[in-house]
Amino acid sequence: MARSFDDLIAEAEAAPVAGWDFSWLDGRATEERPSWGYQRLLGDRVAAASAALDIQTGGGEVLAGALQTGAGKPAVLAATESWPPNVVKATRLLHPLGVVVVADPDEPPLPFADAAFDLVSSRHPATVWWTEIARVLRPGGTYLAQHVGPASVFELVEFFLGPQPEEVRRGRHPDDESAQARAAGLDVVDLRPQTLRTEFFDIGAVVYFLRKVIWMVPGFTVEAYRDRLRELHERIEREGPFVAHSSRFLIEARKR
Repeated sequence: MARSFDDLIAEAEAAPVAGWDFSWLDGRATEERPSWGYQRLLGDRVAAASAALDIQTGGGEVLAGALQTGAGKPAVLAATESWPPNVVKATRLLHPLGVVVVADPDEPPLPFADAAFDLVSSRHPATVWWTEIARVLRPGGTYLAQHVGPASVFELVEFFLGPQPEEVRRGRHPDDESAQARAAGLDVVDLRPQTLRTEFFDIGAVVYFLRKVIWMVPGFTVEAYRDRLRELHERIEREGPFVAHSSRFLIEARKR
């Protein structure tokens, strides 16, 4: 039986959004996964490293999963996170796995010495400080990451914000980020972009997503966008899931 707009909105507003676990959306939204299997790749790389750093770790879920699927872990393993609720969640999850979680404001400098790590990783970093990544990597060390690509889920973004200028749509382009990596002293040895289908089955899923991924529609609140939310709710009820497309790319870069 269909649920009302107000019930769906109230439920999504009450849902906790700390961490980077999207299980609340099970059955309410879907997103295709990239073909390369980032968590499995990370597990293999962490197991082979002597000192590793995961930056912008969120609630630590991806790193924890990588450690549990990998064949081992390095002697030194650290993670950084800037959002206080995530720092708490990541600490609880990762400390028992031997990971030191460091509260970091996500701006240079990283709180580590030069050449401290032979592996730096990140999944969906909000910002990428290439010079700092290069600084903390040892010569021959690797940066392995899955980044959000250009115009990701922009069908949803532009539903609320209207058409975006080309410079905004091009933001996070893999060609641009590769050039920045090379300028910082890294050689890009692997670059794989993919576009993936995303579906939202009810308006509660949309509200939860925008509350959690706060940079999609900056300053999003239900109150500010209630009319557009109701319009989208009616569209989903009439036409079925709202379809968007996420953009992802795997990047591996090695320090010269």
